Amino acid sequence: MSTTSSQMDTSPTAKPRADALPDNWLDTLVGYALRRAQLQVFQHLVGKLAEHDLRPAQFTAMVIIEREPGLMQADLARQLAIEPPQLVPLLNKLESRGLAQRVRGVQDKRAYGVFLTKAGTALLGQLKAIAVASDEEATAALDDDERAQLLHLLHKVTRQGVL
Repeated sequence: MSTTSSQMDTSPTAKPRADALPDNWLDTLVGYALRRAQLQVFQHLVGKLAEHDLRPAQFTAMVIIEREPGLMQADLARQLAIEPPQLVPLLNKLESRGLAQRVRGVQDKRAYGVFLTKAGTALLGQLKAIAVASDEEATAALDDDERAQLLHLLHKVTRQGVL
């Protein structure tokens, strides 16, 4: 049996029921609820990465570079969903910290492949562990089955490819 807003106990001492409708109409929208949850989880990770003077985009770039060493800058920008000029400061930061390096292409001297340095690879191992712990802390309200279900549903929405 579903509960309508007129059936809900709205007294100040009433405990919200787990199946009660949200008080805010916006909370009935998947996109709105998803964005609020994303902000909460994302901010948790931002705080953890800041301890290493990195931002999530830099961490994401490092993960991609590790997976595809020598990836051309334009392809990295595409995978990060940013314009190539936006990638330059991100890579400059990683290079200045000794975490990544750009290597001029052999066949196309205008193109640069991006590689992690040994220091970058070592730090990325630590950062991945931090990201996993942050993710688990930020979603502690979920049990393992709920977390797996949420991931499955999010991947399903992503595969739908509305954009």
